[in-house]
Amino acid sequence: MHQSKKPIGFWSAVAMGIGAMVGAGIFALLGEASAISGSAVYISFIIGGIIALFSGYSLGKLGARYPSSGGIVEYLSQAYGIGFFTGTMSIMLYFSAIVSLSLIAKAFGNYAVTFLPDGFSQQWHHYFSIGIVLLFVLINLKGAKDVAVWERVTVAIKFAVLCGLSVAGIAYLDPTLLSPSTYPPAGDIFFSLAITFFAYEGFRVITNTAEDMPNPEKTLPRAMMTSILLVMVLYVAVALAVFGNLPADKVIEAKDFALAEAALPIFGHIGFTVVAITALIATASAINANLYSVTNVTYQLAKDGELPSVFGKPIAHSREGLVISGVLVIVLSLLFDLSEIAAIGSISILFVHTVTHLGHLKLIKKTRASKWLVSLAALFSLVAMVLALVYVSQNSNHIVMILIGFVLVAGVVEISLQTIAKREVKPRILSED
Repeated sequence: MHQSKKPIGFWSAVAMGIGAMVGAGIFALLGEASAISGSAVYISFIIGGIIALFSGYSLGKLGARYPSSGGIVEYLSQAYGIGFFTGTMSIMLYFSAIVSLSLIAKAFGNYAVTFLPDGFSQQWHHYFSIGIVLLFVLINLKGAKDVAVWERVTVAIKFAVLCGLSVAGIAYLDPTLLSPSTYPPAGDIFFSLAITFFAYEGFRVITNTAEDMPNPEKTLPRAMMTSILLVMVLYVAVALAVFGNLPADKVIEAKDFALAEAALPIFGHIGFTVVAITALIATASAINANLYSVTNVTYQLAKDGELPSVFGKPIAHSREGLVISGVLVIVLSLLFDLSEIAAIGSISILFVHTVTHLGHLKLIKKTRASKWLVSLAALFSLVAMVLALVYVSQNSNHIVMILIGFVLVAGVVEISLQTIAKREVKPRILSED
């Protein structure tokens, strides 16, 4: 493919990263996170952002050395070779991506029903969730170029609205609402990482665009760090604006609509409506960007021998894996609760990130990354995962059981595919010693 025909440039990649991050995380889960860390949510976003930056550095360096549409799947196979462990981790990554998408679809449905007149059945949020997934499956079937164009438009809209809300909210904030005297114990702020880190997890989408980039060696790491930094600043500003205008108990009461609720005292009902519409655009954008990522992962797994070959079959300009993944997303969005999906998604992604960063240490001479920064990426991801596990084990035992089942299913699927289908993960990019 000629350089000029590769559609994902620096700003397109940054837009896709922002599009994947600024979705359900900030719009749907702010209330859930505040139930744990109260008005100190902004500190939790700072900590989550720092962890994401270290992870972004490690993944960016891996992506620059191994520019593959498989992203993390490629890095795992380069680090750990062909076998049960790499295969199981790859399937876990795919599962967690599907779980994340189901949360975003659910958040879209929850916001969409607020525009319906009183008296409509709450079942409509399911119909909206299903409809938005089907719409973007069709859009993604047209290929990467349309994905990039859509991202630039939607990211501009939601960034403008969120920046407007942040600036106005900070201008009118009541400092007493953000006083440290209102903060919960420090441990709770760290525990809320179980939810706030989910608001960043979409940044890995950028690694999957490497094959569609003209110059991934330079573009990928820069795009990764830029998108995380921009989103981190935005999240902290939004959290300050919301909790500087609403008491923590009001934010928790508003739950899924905390951002729209925060716009009420500043902009009135028009503000509520504008933020709610932006939430629809943001969640739709996140579905779009994440579907692109999932399609590339399934194609990588199928092409190199992990998932059944049906996932890699061409359909329109995309792959059949996109359609299959879309169906799985719809099923999961009907089964799980928002905060549960966030915890499952965060812990799963942190686990895969930890394993990936540890694997990066084996490849450090080839990627020319800083051993200290990659080691810190692994350590921070591990600590965040343990804190999240401690919190959910204290509050939702069944989530721990779901996570154990998650790993067991991944292992069983891997064994089945290796023994029955004789398929295994193989690196796509030849290693040069």
